[in-house]
Amino acid sequence: MSVEIKLSRSNRTYRPDEPLQGNIITKLPASISHRGIQLTVNGSVNLQVRGGSAGLIESLYGVLKPIPIVKKSIEVQPSGKIGAGTTQIPFSVILKNQGEEHKFYETFHGANISIQYLLNVDVVRGYLHKALSATVEFIIESDLASLPEKPVSPEMVFFYITQDTQRHSLLTELKSGGFKISGRICTQCLLSDPLVGELTVEASAVPIYSIDIHLLRIESIMVGEKIATETSIIQTTQIADGDVCRTMSLPIYVVLPRLLTCPTVFAGPFSIEFKVTIIVTFQTELYNVQPKSDPRAFRKWVAMESLPLELVQSN
Repeated sequence: MSVEIKLSRSNRTYRPDEPLQGNIITKLPASISHRGIQLTVNGSVNLQVRGGSAGLIESLYGVLKPIPIVKKSIEVQPSGKIGAGTTQIPFSVILKNQGEEHKFYETFHGANISIQYLLNVDVVRGYLHKALSATVEFIIESDLASLPEKPVSPEMVFFYITQDTQRHSLLTELKSGGFKISGRICTQCLLSDPLVGELTVEASAVPIYSIDIHLLRIESIMVGEKIATETSIIQTTQIADGDVCRTMSLPIYVVLPRLLTCPTVFAGPFSIEFKVTIIVTFQTELYNVQPKSDPRAFRKWVAMESLPLELVQSN
C-alpha cells in the first residue's frame, strides 16, 4: 500500500508562472475509503547560523525562522474510494497567480541557506487509519518576465599570479626563484553554461604539483543587527596535474552544479554570492608532510588568486 507523486517533467524544473502538473499514483492491494486527497505546495528560505560563521551571541540563534515563499493547499478529490491496483489521479497547481508580486527565489542547497520547494500529498483515511503521504521536491527557476531581454555575454577578466601578488607568506625558494601565471576567466556567466577561461604558466623556478579551480559560495545572513557570513567550497576542478609546460595555454572548463548554485541573490535578510579561486600548488618537501584538511588555508607552497563570480539565469 503506497502513494507517490510523479511530476509531468522528468527534471522537475518549473517557473513560477507555469502550472505544476503531474499524477498521484496509488498502489493498493484492496480498495480503500478516504476522506479527501489533499495536495500542499510549500516553498521557503531556510536559514541557520553555525558557531564558525558568527560570534558566540549570534550562534545561539541556531536555526532561524524560515522565510515563507509560497504555501498553497488544494483538494484533488473529495471523500470517496480508491480501487485496488494502480490508480493515477492527475493534478494541476498554479504556483503564482496573475498580479502576485512576491518573489520566487531559485532553488538552492547551501551550507547555511537552503531555498526549497516541496509538494506533499495526503490521502486522509480517518482516525483509525494512518494517512498515506508522499513528498517530492521540485526545482524553481526565475520568471521569464524577470530575465534580461538580451542574452548575457560572458565577462572575461585577466589575472596574474606572481610571488608579489600573494598576501600570505611563501617558501623562500618560491620568493627567490619567482613564478608568473597569467590567464583570463569568466566572472559573469549563465547558470546553464560552463565557467570557461584559459591559463598559462609563463615561468616558475619550482616545479608545479597541480593547478585547481575552486568554486565557492558566500552565504550571508542578517542576525539581529549583525551579518553572519561564511564561505565554503562547492567543488574543486583540477585543470593540470604535474609540472606543466611553460607558455602553453591550458583551458579552464568548469560545469556548474545546478542545485548547489543559483543566480546571485541580494535580499534583505540574506545574500548568496559566489567566487572562483585559482590554486597553484608547487612541488616541495613541505607539501608532503603538512596536513591538508582545509584546502582554503593559506600555505607557504601554494599561490592563489580569487575573483568574484556573478551567476545569472537565462531564458
